[in-house]
Amino acid sequence: MKVAILSDIHSNGDALGAVLSHAQADGAEAWWCLGDVVGYGAEPNLVIDRVRALGAVCVAGNHDWAACGLVSTRLFNRHAAFAAEWTARNTSPANLTWLKTLPLIERRENTLLVHATPSAPEEWNYCMMIEDALLEMDAFEEPVCVIGHSHYPGVFEKDGEEIRYTRAHQLRLREGRRYLVNVGSVGQPRDGDPRAAYAMYDTTNGLLEHVRVSYDIEAAQTKILAAGLPPFLASRLAAGD
Repeated sequence: MKVAILSDIHSNGDALGAVLSHAQADGAEAWWCLGDVVGYGAEPNLVIDRVRALGAVCVAGNHDWAACGLVSTRLFNRHAAFAAEWTARNTSPANLTWLKTLPLIERRENTLLVHATPSAPEEWNYCMMIEDALLEMDAFEEPVCVIGHSHYPGVFEKDGEEIRYTRAHQLRLREGRRYLVNVGSVGQPRDGDPRAAYAMYDTTNGLLEHVRVSYDIEAAQTKILAAGLPPFLASRLAAGD
């Protein structure tokens, strides 16, 4: 089965539309969403409606729970806090209720789905270093765990006691090894590449592909500015940082 794995859409309808078109053309049969559906961007209702229409398996991100009052914005930076409060005011009651019901973890196809880290999903920690991955690998039993949160795609692969990190475009998942996969961000990449990121996972053949898709960044920026959101949230889209 070919599964399109999305994360950190962040209310960016233009990026999401491009990713959905690309994944559908590539034969996506199922959809997993790793959270942060909202936050930062100007189209929370559009994005939520599209994710819900897909029938996607979805877990909660910190920005999702912040929008519906389950997470405090006290530790957010000022731009993120402003956007979370704006999102809370500009998201329909039905969609806020949906965000509130999202779980922290899901399991599908012998894979663990979580937004931040499997060891403490409610603490919204980052996993970006080998040392982090060594800890996190002990926190799940499945051979594969997929995450988002850092907006930086890549894969940690553990073979016995050895662990390595790769940003290879394609990776064949091998039996007997374990994987912690960050699928990157659809709506706000931060790895220096402004194109929307997602992953296509062929669960039958054990093939994982990191995919980048160009989208109308200027349109997304215009919507952010028109909504009265911080200009920084628009300008960073073009830089991919």
